[in-house]
Amino acid sequence: MSFRPAYDEIVLEHGSNVVILRPSLRAASTLERSHDSFALLARRIDEFHTGTLREIITTAATDRKDAAAFLTAMSREPLRRFVEIAQAPLFRLCAGFIPASDSNATPSSNAKPMPWREVYRELFRTATGWLHWTPEAAWNSTPTEINEAFAGHVAMLKALHGGEDDEPAERQPSPEQAARNVADGLDPEFDRAGLHALKARHQGTRQ
Repeated sequence: MSFRPAYDEIVLEHGSNVVILRPSLRAASTLERSHDSFALLARRIDEFHTGTLREIITTAATDRKDAAAFLTAMSREPLRRFVEIAQAPLFRLCAGFIPASDSNATPSSNAKPMPWREVYRELFRTATGWLHWTPEAAWNSTPTEINEAFAGHVAMLKALHGGEDDEPAERQPSPEQAARNVADGLDPEFDRAGLHALKARHQGTRQ
């Protein structure tokens, strides 16, 4: 079975009811604020806290009417069936809230810890300021998509104007650096063990 990337859309289906979930910047920012940490969010998915799962599905849905119809249909089913359909995909969705870092980048020894909400703020500023996307386009993009677009923008500037590798990043905090910070566990507001648990569960869904 092929595996969809963590930043890709997640599809939940039950009979004729289909809802598409997207790990967008808006969904990531909203859920991080409402739960304080992704470790707590992962724990509630693991415990199958139905209120939290309904919130995740509604927040990340590309169409809220589809989300409402899906959740209404699932409310008529045994809880076990809801678990079978939704639990693993929601772990994958939450993994998509973590922006993929650039494997070719060199980590900076001067990197400062950055909370998740600051990472998302910088991603929004990068999308609207550097890339000139509309606010709506920025909110609807995933953290990884913004990172990749910014990396492509920097590569274009280097191709056109030359310069040292770290010059664009020094002019403004880079979302790639922010992603490396959190990927390396440098965020003081994030439970590193929770991140590892989330990634482990995400890997387990590939089996």
